[in-house]
Amino acid sequence: MKQLVILSGKGGTGKTTVAAAFAHLASLESRIVLADADVDAANLELVLSPTKREEQDFYGGEVAVIDEQLCTACGRCAEVCRFDAPEKGDVCGRTTPYSIDPIACEGCAACVYQCPVGAIRMAERLAGKWYRSDTGFGPLFHAHLFAGQENSGKLVTQVKQQARSLALETQADYLIVDGPPGIGCPVIAAVSAADLALLVTEPTVSGAHDLERALATAAHFHVPALVCINKADINPRWATKIAATCREKGIEVVGHIPFDTIVTEAMVHGQPVTAYADHPVSHNLLRMWRRIREHMDNKLGVCQG
Repeated sequence: MKQLVILSGKGGTGKTTVAAAFAHLASLESRIVLADADVDAANLELVLSPTKREEQDFYGGEVAVIDEQLCTACGRCAEVCRFDAPEKGDVCGRTTPYSIDPIACEGCAACVYQCPVGAIRMAERLAGKWYRSDTGFGPLFHAHLFAGQENSGKLVTQVKQQARSLALETQADYLIVDGPPGIGCPVIAAVSAADLALLVTEPTVSGAHDLERALATAAHFHVPALVCINKADINPRWATKIAATCREKGIEVVGHIPFDTIVTEAMVHGQPVTAYADHPVSHNLLRMWRRIREHMDNKLGVCQG
């Protein structure tokens, strides 16, 4: 089983479009498992139209909880909290026990240590959900991180672990991971243990800059990388510059995808563009997938997963 992770230095480069196309193309001849590791803004499911089979809670970090039976409303928790999380109630002029605003609470536990009567404890915080779904191309693991919650790297790890376990159990040929943008903790979790990373960029100043950071991240974790320039024809000068920089670094540019509204049309219909239309964009993606498959099957040798 080979793991391909699709990344981008910035959002909006077309990473999910490429991931959905590869899901379709790979499923035509191989057994695959899919994972959407962009848990902060998952959208692969919008293109693959999955049917949810399993839903699980994800707990990330902790939040303070006050036992109203023990609370004496002394106000010490409010004094030590830097985030104004403790809230005092007032009913008919009578002071009632404090409670904690879970959104304001940062989980520092200062109130726990300062409460004179031991009325406060830390509890696991429900931070999101992860799902196992069925698509027309293979099982998909994806997740939803609740607004304002942290530990997205942990949730990415959870999604990938579940996908990898099923891939090994079913003897899948490929695990295709639609990764998050950027270079932060979620990206580190997504690229971990991958056999190959495909970096999708666009021919702009910011696209070129963020591509270099993403390539450096993959190199730091010793993951081989290839590059795809999406919408390459909207700015040929910068597309040429990016390709030249990749050649200098010894990194292969495996695809130059032209801009075309057929991609948007396919997404509106909830399909990968390769399944939606026999089109030059689809042909380009097919050539790119074949080249990537060649890298994984022939150059990488025995599976590292």
